[in-house]
Amino acid sequence: MAARRGSSTVRISCAALVRISDDDRYVLFSSESRPGAFTPPGGAFKYFAPAADLLETWDFRPERWVARDSGMSADLRGRLPARAVPEFSRWFAAGVYREDAVECLRRELTEELDLVGFPELADHVGELGFTPLRTVVEGPAPVPGESFKQLRHLEFHGLVLASRPALVLHRTLLQLSADPAVPTIIEASSSDIEHGRAGAALIAPHAAYLIGDDRTRHDLPPLR
Repeated sequence: MAARRGSSTVRISCAALVRISDDDRYVLFSSESRPGAFTPPGGAFKYFAPAADLLETWDFRPERWVARDSGMSADLRGRLPARAVPEFSRWFAAGVYREDAVECLRRELTEELDLVGFPELADHVGELGFTPLRTVVEGPAPVPGESFKQLRHLEFHGLVLASRPALVLHRTLLQLSADPAVPTIIEASSSDIEHGRAGAALIAPHAAYLIGDDRTRHDLPPLR
């Protein structure tokens, strides 16, 4: 069912991300949707089949882009009529028929380690644990140059370094991020993150939540 003509629209994006760091070194992965930019590992929560009918009653329109159409199936990223946002927010907060942060981060890390060229590092991702750092809710707020508003729910978690798989992954990613021969993983300092660049690499503005509760830069435009 399409949103009613003339109704205001809100883009929603609900994601979990993980902070992998050592002192003032933060690991960032290359972004498939924003080539040339780097983001904290993680991505959109997925909803399960029983939620599909509920989302349809709210006129939810999933977001797609050509390069990764199948991988974005069931992502909680798309458009809603503004009138449906309160009901959606209550449903999301209840955690029913969707991934929790641990499920999301384990799946996203498995997918992203493959995308950055190191699928073998995902062998023990299913054993990893995470601890909440902060939850950020942005909006609904106007988006510069767009006709819609945006609501973002971002959950940041730390990697629990209490198991051998976690320690090995942590150490290996830090080593790779410092290797100039690896173009898909970089390290950035808190100063780099605040500036928005680490050398020639752009840093996605929401990476600022790795180090604090605020950000000052607008989003980088994604592929369409």
